[in-house]
Amino acid sequence: MSGPFSLPALPYAEDALAPVISAQTVGLHYGKHHKTYFDKLNGLVDGTDMADMSLEEVVLKSKDGGALQGVFNNAGQAWNHILYWEQFHAQGARTPSGKLAEMVERDFGSFDAMKEQFVNTAANVFGSGWAWLVLDGGKLSLMGTSNADNPLAHGKTALCGLDVWEHAYYLDYQNLRPKHCQAVLDGLVNWSYVGEKLEAAL
Repeated sequence: MSGPFSLPALPYAEDALAPVISAQTVGLHYGKHHKTYFDKLNGLVDGTDMADMSLEEVVLKSKDGGALQGVFNNAGQAWNHILYWEQFHAQGARTPSGKLAEMVERDFGSFDAMKEQFVNTAANVFGSGWAWLVLDGGKLSLMGTSNADNPLAHGKTALCGLDVWEHAYYLDYQNLRPKHCQAVLDGLVNWSYVGEKLEAAL
């Protein structure tokens, strides 16, 4: 479906994240799920003032739900997944540096402690949703959100996101959500990318 919002190109080949995330999972997650959020969003905003807004503006306009809940569900998921795919790099920095490293140490005690808390946050999201590393009032913190909800809708800056909808991990990890999240944090998140997002927001 054509419309004002278009699915960004995947930043790498579908098999680039294997074995942490298989090519089959990426193909379904990106090519089916992420694309569908954009297709549905375009249908919902067609002929409305939201068709002339940015994706971020649509998320903020629809965040209180009500009659716009369907718009928020699809706009939120479209937005969430853009960060999700961009934050990964199979040969990216496996540890933070610079300002990010300083703030992780200050706000969590250590990088390992932060990752442990991140996995716990993801594990404790009930049902489908996300776990996020966010910048909030000059400090780093973690938050879990349900379904399409995200930090943008709560006035926080999303730096890194773990998708804990089952379609993100079930083919590769079955019901072992924490194992998937740990593997992603250890082996796919490009912490240089996260650091750049942090510094741009400060």
